[in-house]
Amino acid sequence: MTQRPPLAAYHHAIDQLDFKPDNAQQFAAEQLQACYDALHNSAVDKPAAVGVYLWGPVGRGKTWLMDQFYKSLQVPTRRQHFHHFIRWVHQRMFQLTGTADPLRALACELRDEVRVLCFDELFVNDIGDAIILGKLFQVMFEEGVVLVCTSNQPPHQLYEGGFNRERFLPAIAAIEANMQVVNVDGGQDHRLHPGTQVQRYWLTANDSPSALHGIFNRLSEGQPNTAEAITLNQRHIKLIRHADSVIWCRFADLCVEALGSEDYIALCDRFSTILISDVPCLSGQQRHAKIARGTEDSAQRIEAGDRKLPSLAVFDDSVRRFIALIDECYDRRVPVYIEAAVPLNELYTEGYLEFAFRRTLSRLQEMQLQRFSAEPEASSPTQGSPSVKRELLLTGGAQK
Repeated sequence: MTQRPPLAAYHHAIDQLDFKPDNAQQFAAEQLQACYDALHNSAVDKPAAVGVYLWGPVGRGKTWLMDQFYKSLQVPTRRQHFHHFIRWVHQRMFQLTGTADPLRALACELRDEVRVLCFDELFVNDIGDAIILGKLFQVMFEEGVVLVCTSNQPPHQLYEGGFNRERFLPAIAAIEANMQVVNVDGGQDHRLHPGTQVQRYWLTANDSPSALHGIFNRLSEGQPNTAEAITLNQRHIKLIRHADSVIWCRFADLCVEALGSEDYIALCDRFSTILISDVPCLSGQQRHAKIARGTEDSAQRIEAGDRKLPSLAVFDDSVRRFIALIDECYDRRVPVYIEAAVPLNELYTEGYLEFAFRRTLSRLQEMQLQRFSAEPEASSPTQGSPSVKRELLLTGGAQK
């Protein structure tokens, strides 16, 4: 069956899937429809397709809207999470070393492969990424690549306060000149809609066995398991135990050690469930500090110099890794079980990454619902929950 175009898909969701009408989502669907029509118009003098930048708070249905657009396209397209896209860009930049204009070459490569590029969760907090994207977006648009993306921030707030932000400003100008910027904010986080509860978050109990011990035994039943470290991307990852499909680590093993998004991608490639214990309260008194140049995620070294952040809590570097880990697990539908020192809504309440952590908190809250994964679990009764199908579609979870 042919997938409905974006506006028809939205109306179908209203009429048949119990969606509630939402003016912001309606307008976003109309803009995506305009892009769809321009891409599929066969007229010689057809208007150029204008990309769409969907932004707004967490859980507003941005990803679902983009995915309906993506699935309906009949032209070559690619859909990626933004940090997967950045990982690919760094890898290709390294491979194009010695090319006169590697960013132009990369943009031409994209142009030859796809007409439309869709990516989810555009967020920039690294100077290396900012410098590359400052020009890459420009040349991508010049080469005719149509971009459709989601973000929690409007373009003018991307990389706000970042070191050498002027290097990123051309990217913002290119986005605003070549994309329809749409605020998608219907006023509620749809990920928090009631659903069958599944506990995946516990408070550490002093002098009591870890709650994750029983979870690990249940999920690894019938599988050989060991406490031996594993190797990912030539890095040794310490752990408590792992089996074929499940791994149990301490917070320090995954987020204090110098790991990056590429390692978390490899982790989700190998394991279908992740358990994390000994998660501390991640908030802390902020202090002025320097951040080293570049990031462990970059495939090439960016000579950006040391720079100061206005305020940095003691765990913020680990929080940045934790955000990347949860993003990858959420995007891949990998459930995360956590045992922590404080309740979930108290995990990180102040710090340099407070804005970025809102998305992480929303995703962790959704992970406490049965709909997050297909695995069979004992669960508590739901109270007044709407259909699971509606919730999956509305948040985009079923497509991720």
